Amino acid sequence: MSQFDSLIIGEVAQDTNVDYDGTVVKAVGGAVYYSGFAAANIGHKIAVLPKADTAAVDLKAAFAKAPNVTVYPLHSKSSFVTKNVYHTPDRERRTSTVDSLIEPYRPQEVPRIDAAIWHLAGLVGGDIPNEMIPFAAQRAMLAIDVQCMLRCVENGSMVYHDWAEKKELLPYVRFLKTDAAEAEILTGLTDRAEAAKVLYSWGAKEILITHNKEVLVYDGKEIYTCPIKARSLSGRTGRGDTTFAAYVTERLTKDIPTALRISTALVSLKMETPGPYLGTRADVEAYMKEFY
Repeated sequence: MSQFDSLIIGEVAQDTNVDYDGTVVKAVGGAVYYSGFAAANIGHKIAVLPKADTAAVDLKAAFAKAPNVTVYPLHSKSSFVTKNVYHTPDRERRTSTVDSLIEPYRPQEVPRIDAAIWHLAGLVGGDIPNEMIPFAAQRAMLAIDVQCMLRCVENGSMVYHDWAEKKELLPYVRFLKTDAAEAEILTGLTDRAEAAKVLYSWGAKEILITHNKEVLVYDGKEIYTCPIKARSLSGRTGRGDTTFAAYVTERLTKDIPTALRISTALVSLKMETPGPYLGTRADVEAYMKEFY
């Protein structure tokens, strides 16, 4: 048995979030942050490999409220610093600007960590280079959030481009996460189920696609969906990260429908409160009994 259920690799962000009503909140963020809390607080043993300018960000303190997380901090000369401006109450439309980026991850700086899953959770293209994909896949089941291959920073603005090496590298991927917009960029298809089938045909073994109404999973045989039932969207930031981290770790011991239901219920509950998921597995189970 592996020492950790999942090793999550990605930079911690210094975020400024401006809500549609003008409310400004400065916070620690990033896919590794939301992912680590979600999986750990429902009982999984998680390692994180966050990267930032450690003179500006205390990486261990960032995860202090997630007791099942072991932090392996990496120093970068610069941190990922960003501003997100949300334009609508549902937080589906936002403009992101980036002030600085981390130095890219390199295979030689990754410590020997025994985990069942290596989860690549970067924020923009280049921070987790393509070479990290086969490197990670040789060591564990590989999970990747494709945002770190599609997002690009151009003149300080966040823009999206297709992933040129997708057909070469997707065969290494055990679990692939996209949102609906990213799936369309990759495949040209607005139908999420059809997009998932194309991504499977290119080599990814299990595809999870998030949407504001539901989460979809395809394993090459069947399409599974589960509705999001959040009563509030105040905690919309981190939706996909929370869902994916919970899903892949639950899949270590559970079938697809069960893992999907647990992860969708968890993200529905998390979206009702800003910040990472700070509840327990019992809280998720109670939510499932009430709403699922």
